[in-house]
Amino acid sequence: MRTMMALALMLGTAVPAMAQVAPVVRPVPSVEEASIDQLRGWLASGDVTSELLVRGYLARIEAIDRKGPTLRSVIAIAPDAIEQARASDRRRAAGKLLGPLDGIPVLIKDNIETREMPTTAGSLALKDNDTKRDAPVVARLRAQGAVILGKTNLSEWANIRSTDSMSGWSAAGGLVRNPYALDRTACGSSSGSGAAAAASLAAAAVGTETDGSVVCPSSMNGLVGLKPTVGLVSRTHVVPISHSQDTPGPMGRSVRDVALLFSAMIGSDPADAVTKDADKYRRDYAAGLSPDGLRGMRVGYIRPASLSAAVSARFDAALKDLEAAGAVLVEVKMPAMPGLREAEFMVLLVELKADLDAYLATTPASVTVRTLDQLIAFNVANRDREMPYFTQDIFEMAAKTKGLDDPAYKDARAKSLKLAGEDGISAMLRTGGVQLIVMPTTGPAWLSDPVHGDSGAGPSASQLPAVSGYPHLTVPMGLAGGLPVGLSFIGAPYGEGLLLKAGYAYEQQSKARAKPRYLPSVEAELGPR
Repeated sequence: MRTMMALALMLGTAVPAMAQVAPVVRPVPSVEEASIDQLRGWLASGDVTSELLVRGYLARIEAIDRKGPTLRSVIAIAPDAIEQARASDRRRAAGKLLGPLDGIPVLIKDNIETREMPTTAGSLALKDNDTKRDAPVVARLRAQGAVILGKTNLSEWANIRSTDSMSGWSAAGGLVRNPYALDRTACGSSSGSGAAAAASLAAAAVGTETDGSVVCPSSMNGLVGLKPTVGLVSRTHVVPISHSQDTPGPMGRSVRDVALLFSAMIGSDPADAVTKDADKYRRDYAAGLSPDGLRGMRVGYIRPASLSAAVSARFDAALKDLEAAGAVLVEVKMPAMPGLREAEFMVLLVELKADLDAYLATTPASVTVRTLDQLIAFNVANRDREMPYFTQDIFEMAAKTKGLDDPAYKDARAKSLKLAGEDGISAMLRTGGVQLIVMPTTGPAWLSDPVHGDSGAGPSASQLPAVSGYPHLTVPMGLAGGLPVGLSFIGAPYGEGLLLKAGYAYEQQSKARAKPRYLPSVEAELGPR
């Protein structure tokens, strides 16, 4: 209508009466690769409504997730997604927007409760876990006006069921496929959040991490991902593994998108004691982002000894980009940490049993599995659907643990926390005289293998920040062998602002992210041309 009136005025013709103008049918917009700022601009201009954005993303989910490449990244669509969008459009028309995310569609990992959809953690045992409640992290997003578009598939039980697991597979959702090469893993456990955000099936997504579950799928799907300091984002009504290490985190296609989402997610929650100080850190983390953010910053870098040639080349390029953006680089050495892996694993086993039993006790009566022991029995009774590819040996180990009062558990937690935090990241920051540390997040995605399970991708940056609870940001640093790899930014507790500032400046300097191409296999490109 605006265009029609402007054209009439330019041509000196009369504008027809409203009753004579046929209603304008707006096309569903192309939302591929659109940033949150772009979406906000469209909404503010009046050219697009939130309802149209939702319909645009739903069309992509149908074309890419359900059909075509068949990513299987979205496990459920919110039944009220259109009505949520219409409510946002009414608020906008009335000049009563709730916040910067009003009308922006986001996806939520399916181990985080949402009031309009069951929360399955990918397991058939929780198919009726319809709690009718929002996790506080979801409630915070809604309070900013975000449209909860749906739930994402994941590695079942956030990849804590078996040592032989296949990342991205769940009995409830099937195997998530990597949009860069469909035969490759999307990593996990936030596999669906990674693949869906990369494929522009929403503006951004929320994942969770215990050790690597935000940063690995972000790295392997060409995304920015932030594992926050444990205690900034509530874990209440999130299917747990470990109260020492669990945290939700934002995942998106740019540092700014992740900063906007993170700003809405943080905050204290009386039901989660570790978040008691979180409100002190609430701010707009996107406000201070600048291409000059690295200028003069002392940045430590770690070069793992066993990097592949392709990842090493990308890391070399990343270091040059950091220097070009003004960083002062200092090589730092990873200290020896004997016993860290074993101590962390013991902590996860003990806390899994205690925390999962406590969570299952809060589920509706429709959920018949109420303890870890009953869950193990359920999987045995339903082995054809629940265990066609791998077992539940981690569950079985956890079931034999002796509880949170076990002195061996307490010693393991104290040891792992000291090794990863005070003697690990903090020591490297201090001795190197640096403000943060960078290193490759992980290698490129491996082939999905239902026979042998995950094969790994070389050195990983996730363990120290995961165990210590320190923040960890990954930013795309390009393609290695046609597959995405990320650059990790690791810092001191509550240093998210610094990491986002540095990550943004690197992102603007490198422009390293590549769009997904939905190749059947990267090997297909290696043949004769």
